[in-house]
Parts: sequence; C-alpha cells; structure tokens
Amino acid sequence: MANGKDGLPYGVIFDMDGVLVDSEEFLAKAACQMFAEYGLAVRPEDFVPFIGTGETRYLGGVAEKYGLAIDLNRAKERTYDIYLQIIRGALRPLPGVHSFIERCRTLNKKIAVASSADRRKVEGNLREIGLGFDSFDAVVTGEDAARKKPAPDLFLTAAARLKLPPQSCLVIEDAVSGLQAAKAAQMRCLALTTSFPKEALAEADFIAADLSKATEDVLHWKEN
Repeated sequence: MANGKDGLPYGVIFDMDGVLVDSEEFLAKAACQMFAEYGLAVRPEDFVPFIGTGETRYLGGVAEKYGLAIDLNRAKERTYDIYLQIIRGALRPLPGVHSFIERCRTLNKKIAVASSADRRKVEGNLREIGLGFDSFDAVVTGEDAARKKPAPDLFLTAAARLKLPPQSCLVIEDAVSGLQAAKAAQMRCLALTTSFPKEALAEADFIAADLSKATEDVLHWKEN
C-alpha cells in the first residue's frame, strides 16, 4: 500500500473532460449549434482559449468575442440539451481510464472527480463511460464552487470531501487552467497531453499522453 504522510492513503482527484473522456469535440459541436440558433456562425477553434474554465466562461468568452449579448444560463442549458443528445452511444472513455481507477482502488487511494462542468454534464459523461457517482469517494462539480479554474476552489473542495489535506492529493488534469488550479491548491499534478502540448504543461510534476501511459511512480510518491 502506498501511503502519504502519517500513513494516510492519499487522494487522486480527476478532472473529467480531457482526462476521463474526450468530450471537447462534442461540446464544441453543441455550442456551435446553440450559437447558430442565435443566428451566429462560430467555429470550434473559437472555444480553445476557454477549455477547462467551465461552460459559463466557455460560452461567454465566445459571445464576447463576437459581441453577442445572451442569457448565459439559458445558453448553457440549451448547449447541455444538445450535448447530452449527441454523446449518446458515441462518447468513450479515454485510454486507461478504467484500469487506472482500479489501480487506485487496489492501492487504497481515495478518488474524486472535480470538474468545472455542471452536475448534469458530469452525470451524463460518467454514465456514457460506465461510471457513476458511486464509483468515486467524492464528486465536485462547477456548482459546488463560486470560483472556477484556475482558482483552486474545486480541488480544495474535493480534498475536503475526501478528508485529506491538499498536500496529500494528486490532481490529474489536461488543461493549463487546471494545472494552475492544482498548483494554487498546493497539490501535485499529473498533466495529460490530450488537449494541450507538453510544453504548455511543463510545470506539472508528471506528464503523460493519457492514463494508459502514466508511469507507476505517479501513484507512489510520498508527501514531503
């Protein structure tokens, strides 16, 4: 058993999009369809600067770019409506997800999901890849914290629900904003290059292409 300081099993906190699932293409498609209903043609690449910041900022940033005044709550709900339809039977777990989670369990790690997305999207994504909220010791969504990434609030909330100090937690992220949030929370970070190149994630403690390529040492560090 690999334990942290004082013999406590340390926690592994998973981001969702880009870590457990590759949903960006689906979300961008849904958002483009939503904006089209407002008569605005946008492109998937318009959303890239806002990946990992939560759907309110994801949509709001593009609306600002094009000078479109919209009700963001209504726009987000409509985007989710479209998104949850198009992922049915199409969304797949990223490589290594189930085996990595099982490895965490074998090593007695406490595990959590901490996503900037709203609860309905988190539920939809996990359901599509055969995981439920009961697969984790804690699930934190964008509705559980006032500040989204790069603020540390989501990860600190996850650590609190796991009943572990932040320094005993490893965050798994794919976005620059998520890496910044992990560091602000004083947590170690495994960065996956599913959304950004490794050069953009250089401050991470560990880097891998996806969970299937993560080396065993990411689950065996000890708190200093």
